[in-house]
Amino acid sequence: MRIKVYGAGWCSDCIKVIFFLESRPVELDYIIVKNEKTIAFIDRVNNGKRVIPTLEINGKIYSKPGINELTKIIT
Repeated sequence: MRIKVYGAGWCSDCIKVIFFLESRPVELDYIIVKNEKTIAFIDRVNNGKRVIPTLEINGKIYSKPGINELTKIIT
């Protein structure tokens, strides 16, 4: 399973999600939201709101999922 995580280094929720996913058997792409292209993507998929972490898993978007929700998604 490949997971894209859109986030930022200053975001504690992003750091928690990354640490959690790094301990799981998934392929992880961490995309730092810092340029217009990634900001526009985050805005578009979150109805105009800049919500991080935003994850893309199997073509579906998850906005700021908790560890319990992530566990259910990836198992």
